[in-house]
Amino acid sequence: MLIEIPRTASNPQIPQITAEEASAAARAVIELFVKWNLGDEKAREILGGISPRTHARWKSGHHPRITRDLATRLSLLMGIHKALRILFSDAQRAYDWVSKPNENFNGRSPAEMMAEGSIFALARMRSYLDAERGAW
Repeated sequence: MLIEIPRTASNPQIPQITAEEASAAARAVIELFVKWNLGDEKAREILGGISPRTHARWKSGHHPRITRDLATRLSLLMGIHKALRILFSDAQRAYDWVSKPNENFNGRSPAEMMAEGSIFALARMRSYLDAERGAW
């Protein structure tokens, strides 16, 4: 017998992520960049060209208000991370994949692709990985 699982109620009165959610996502992405072994310059470009000072503040745990663009970037990065962890059973292989040249990207690494700075570069990477894993 099938039993319906109750759905989580949505709250359309909250139009954006909360400050707590944004701070958690920012902490996770900063840690992800460390695991991906990205330099500060690439990390700043992936985050939309944030300034060195802002990036340093993020790394020290001080997160400013997250704009819609940054929230979208953080979401895409977490989706990329999730897809990699599904594709690779060994976490380190997933982290290393980001910096290795890839023939599917004309010899460029995924990090180089994402560091183009465009939000579309992140969306393309997310779509590529979702297609590779079968979009489960």
